[in-house]
Amino acid sequence: MENGTERWRVRVNERLNTTSAITVRGVLMKLIGSLNKDDPRPTVPLGHGDPSPFPCFRTTPVAEDAIVDAVRSAKFNSYPPRHGILPARRAIADYLSCDLPYVLSLDDVYLTIGCIQAIEVILTVLACPGSNILLPRPGFPYYEARAASLQLEVRHFDLNPEKGWEIDLESVEALADENTTAIVIINPGNPCGTVYTHQHLKKIAETARKLGILVIADEVYHHLTFGTNPFVPMGVFGSIVPVITLGSISKRWLVPGWRLGWLVTCDPNGILKKLGVIESIMGCLNMTSDPPTFIQVKLNISLLEDINDDAEFCLKLAKEESVIILPGMQ
Repeated sequence: MENGTERWRVRVNERLNTTSAITVRGVLMKLIGSLNKDDPRPTVPLGHGDPSPFPCFRTTPVAEDAIVDAVRSAKFNSYPPRHGILPARRAIADYLSCDLPYVLSLDDVYLTIGCIQAIEVILTVLACPGSNILLPRPGFPYYEARAASLQLEVRHFDLNPEKGWEIDLESVEALADENTTAIVIINPGNPCGTVYTHQHLKKIAETARKLGILVIADEVYHHLTFGTNPFVPMGVFGSIVPVITLGSISKRWLVPGWRLGWLVTCDPNGILKKLGVIESIMGCLNMTSDPPTFIQVKLNISLLEDINDDAEFCLKLAKEESVIILPGMQ
């Protein structure tokens, strides 16, 4: 048939149809598509996942002014270096080093388009034929979707609700084999909100070392804690096992639309370089896009670091913006 499809030899990757359906965006788009467009009632977006549209959640004016100045200067309309401009990488290295027993170098930092691209990069690097990766259950669905698109086998380990959603490390050891390349941990947890203790994180590091695998630490919700456990970055244990830390400015600073994230190698022993992981990360970044230059150039996280806890944040918000909210309570 002249107007049919028989004459065309085009084939699509049908795997994308199934993998994208399990992502957060895939589920949300399905839900949005089922809304009754004739219903006059406003939609209540409890699954929004983005605080920035609400007027009570806004980043500091200092950051907003810095971005405006960068755009108006016309100095930052060019492509940035493949792994980010030097001042921005140095700012992130300095910021993350505050919580570590060693000092990160700017060479440990790779800037990405949000944390999502950081996930894409590290999974692409590790997706060798026959390899598998260990993911938490429950966890962030994007890891599974991206791994499937890369034909990287996924093996799930369970989180124990009776122990504060800690990782069942015995099941991790049982799942791993000679083709296992890494374990993903999400701390603070998504979706369960768990904040792992120093002791549990150390056990994770020791288990990963025993198995000879990397730890990918998704810390996009770093320092957003409201219980008794303080946030401890997995990089603290970088001398025990190589750690790939993933993060962004999206959640803590309420600017997910600015699309700036990072992949950081916490590896004072230099194991990742010896294994060729660093070279592969840079090779992967050569084939991808970069975060906006004008966002990077004014990145100075120290401007946002004068708030020590949620109570102090509430006090400053009341004083400076006349907005009254209660600190988080357990």
